[in-house]
Amino acid sequence: MIGKVIAVNISKNKGERKTPVPEVTMREEHGIVGDGHAGDWHRQVSLLAQESIAKMQALGLDVKEGDFAENITTEGVDLVSLPIGAKIELGETLLEVTQIGKECHTRCAIYYQAGDCVMPKEGIFARVLKGGVVRPGDKVVV
Repeated sequence: MIGKVIAVNISKNKGERKTPVPEVTMREEHGIVGDGHAGDWHRQVSLLAQESIAKMQALGLDVKEGDFAENITTEGVDLVSLPIGAKIELGETLLEVTQIGKECHTRCAIYYQAGDCVMPKEGIFARVLKGGVVRPGDKVVV
C-alpha cells in the first residue's frame, strides 16, 4: 500500500489540537522531537487519514489537519485496516503500528463541536523504529 503524507503536526501538550509544521524529526524509540506525545511508550506517534477528516468536514465541521491531535495526516492508506506490528515507512523513518484507535476517557473539544470524533475509531498509533525527517509530500509505504 502506498500513500502520502499530507501534513506533519505537533503540540507542546497532550490533549490539544496540533499545529502543522514544515517538517518533523523523529527519534528512534522516542517519537517526534518537541511533541507532547513523545516518550518511552507505545503511542509515540499518531496517524490519521485525510479521508477520516473529510468525513467530519462532510458533517459541516470546520476541521483540518492536526485538529484531531494527530501527528501525521496521511492520504491513500487505509490505516485502520493495518494489523498491529505492521511497518510503515514515512520519508526517512520506519514506524511499527502498536495500537488501532483509542479509548477517550474525556470528551475533547472536537467531540463537543462535532458530536463525534474520528480519532478513537480511525486513528492509529506507532513507535519509531528508525528516526529521520518527515515532510508533507513524503511517501507512506506499508
